[in-house]
Amino acid sequence: MLRYMRLMPFRLAFASNAMKRYSLDEAIDLVADAGYQGIEILLDPPHAFPPQVKDEDIKRWRAKLKKRGLAVSNCNAFMLYGIEGCHRPSWCEKDPARRSLRIEHTRQCLHLAAKLGSPTISTEPGGPIDPGVTRKQAADWFEAGLRSVLPDAEKAGVRLCIEPEPGLLIEKAGEYDDFMQRFKGDKQAQKWLGLNFDVGHFYCVGEDPAENAKRFANRIHHIQIEDIAKDRVHFHLVPGDGTIDFDAFFKVLGNSGYENGWITVELYTFEHKAIEVAQRAREFLLKYLGTAST
Repeated sequence: MLRYMRLMPFRLAFASNAMKRYSLDEAIDLVADAGYQGIEILLDPPHAFPPQVKDEDIKRWRAKLKKRGLAVSNCNAFMLYGIEGCHRPSWCEKDPARRSLRIEHTRQCLHLAAKLGSPTISTEPGGPIDPGVTRKQAADWFEAGLRSVLPDAEKAGVRLCIEPEPGLLIEKAGEYDDFMQRFKGDKQAQKWLGLNFDVGHFYCVGEDPAENAKRFANRIHHIQIEDIAKDRVHFHLVPGDGTIDFDAFFKVLGNSGYENGWITVELYTFEHKAIEVAQRAREFLLKYLGTAST
């Protein structure tokens, strides 16, 4: 049995992309009722797709968040069903007009996130690589797209966080580090571009989340958490239902200098029972809040 020593205050949020069967107004109430401190807001239908959001919506959501005592942990600008799908259009499309759709979406998301009070938005790590496109071409397009929106991140005061994901341009820790070398010495990028650390994603590609938490010490800007089965197939499970070693992960995280503090549970795979899994995830993770194992 592990003992726990208080080191830093982790704050627990729940991602609204598990609650797409509800409006964002309803999701805010459901997340608060489940006992969470924060909510990650999906900037895509049916919640807060920027072209569909009106000033009165923002005002109403902010009032409801305040009333229910919820903060916004992060805004999810990864999914793009409002135009085409989860990964499309991506930063790495062959067609520059399609790349521009992702760029403009991200620009709008940064400014909407600021209005919602979010410190970060998360985005895909480049996207799928099409046949005939080299990794270098895809990375060049991704870099150019990111550079074009960094002034918006700075103006909005919202950090843009890259989320490594299985099957996309950047899957692994080393790939993220290699890509970020492109921004070495760029003060604007160092301040406004960062890492969305998805625990399950690293596990899916054969990496140890605890080792990566150590590797990225002081460089993690938001965390999404879920469990993954032993076969490492990319299917989000309720923490505790898979095989990730969360004791080891939180032991490292507690000493990693993670200043944001937000840990967002992401269980979009369970839309049909979002309320149940939100409650179960919180019950499992409570032992780690504000603590790190010794």
